[in-house]
Amino acid sequence: MGGDPVSIGRRVAYLRVRRRLSQQSFADRLGKSKSWVDKVERGVRSLERVSTIREVAAVLRVDPAALLGRDAQPAGVAECREGVARIRAALSAYPMAVRRPTDQPVMSPERLAREVWQAWMTYQYARYPRLVELLPALVTEVHRVDTQEPAAGREAVVEVYRVTAALLVKLGEENLAWLAADRAMSAAAGDKVLLACAAVQLGQVLRPSAGTRMVLLAAAAQITPETPQELSLCGSLLVQAALTAAVAGDDRASTDLLAEAAELAARVGDGRDHHRTAFGPTAVELARVIAAVELGDGPQAVARHRKAIERDGWRWLPVEHRAAHLIDAARGYLHINDPGNAARLLVRADSIAPAEIRHRPWAGTSSPRPPATRTPHPRSPSSPSTSGGCKHGGPPRMGSGSSGLAYW
Repeated sequence: MGGDPVSIGRRVAYLRVRRRLSQQSFADRLGKSKSWVDKVERGVRSLERVSTIREVAAVLRVDPAALLGRDAQPAGVAECREGVARIRAALSAYPMAVRRPTDQPVMSPERLAREVWQAWMTYQYARYPRLVELLPALVTEVHRVDTQEPAAGREAVVEVYRVTAALLVKLGEENLAWLAADRAMSAAAGDKVLLACAAVQLGQVLRPSAGTRMVLLAAAAQITPETPQELSLCGSLLVQAALTAAVAGDDRASTDLLAEAAELAARVGDGRDHHRTAFGPTAVELARVIAAVELGDGPQAVARHRKAIERDGWRWLPVEHRAAHLIDAARGYLHINDPGNAARLLVRADSIAPAEIRHRPWAGTSSPRPPATRTPHPRSPSSPSTSGGCKHGGPPRMGSGSSGLAYW
């Protein structure tokens, strides 16, 4: 009896914790033993009888379909999908290619800057349905700006494409997110800082791609990390490269890159949000949790998570960042076969950023992906350390052996 591939036991655990029921009290209401509940939640025992599923659903006060993953679509998801279609239509326009004049005046630089700021704030507070409403008009506006005043509006163009890519990744629209990130990279070409900003989002979108790490490190190599802004950009690119390495199973490279990012983060400190990166020591610690999850090291992920959320910098991170981390940490708990604590983290994420759970296609389930195969990869002598700066050498030629992206 299947709806989606997520274990019904994990749904039971999540819904039980959301109802604030212990395993014992839940078992008492069902007339079952605590051991029975534990086995169901861990997937050791299956729920196959319709009558039992109905009893469980009744205690949890949900429709049986919610346990089976059928038609359990949160309110607003359909509207969000319609909004994504409008974003797709806006991104599909290419007015800058023909440079056609228009009688409609563009926004003033001041107003456009406010609109871009509002879009980023909406994203960082995880108000994704609202951002879906804002972006189609904003994308259309920066297209007009790029057509009429390309030099003056360049930064706004890049930032709008960045926040669009960031949102679309959250909504599971990977192909459309790649288009937005690629547009940001193209618009930023020739400007080292803007290119680095765009590359941060590219790393999020193309994390599983083999050639992405080269692009990220090449972008980092363009930046001289001296100011807090430059340190944040360089460090964020190292973090993204480290996570790309973790997805590829390259434990050594991931560890080394995160260590280098930590050195830069120490010079920035927590509580900063330069270039919308939220980069700092705590952000690097959270990245280490993600890396451990991707590498299949559940115990390390859980241990690092517990320490990270005790840091002062945790409460200074954007709501979106904290909620996304809780989902990542929940995957860590699932790796150690602890659905109860995984469910608690999902409930906590839902309490601080409901859209992070309800509008991300996989977040409510937090189904763990198979761990990457570890392939230790000692640093080549020709690849100098980035300690004290981003020194990964000049930008590489992106040939057929890479992702095929070329921005230099």
